[in-house]
Amino acid sequence: MAEQTGSTGQESTSYEEAREELVDVVRRLEAGGTTLEESLALWERGEELARVCQRWLDGARERLDKVLEADAD
Repeated sequence: MAEQTGSTGQESTSYEEAREELVDVVRRLEAGGTTLEESLALWERGEELARVCQRWLDGARERLDKVLEADAD
């Protein structure tokens, strides 16, 4: 699983890139000092990044499960 395409149609984002950006979004939200509009935009971006990360993790779990099933046979 080398690439993952987001629902926004953007270029593929690796798990590590999405996680790093998500950490940055959380830091910015926690720091405050943004307008309501900026905060909402950050929140929405964070939600999308969390979905990207979850898709990567789900794919990894699926791959591991297949390997474990094959080893059990």
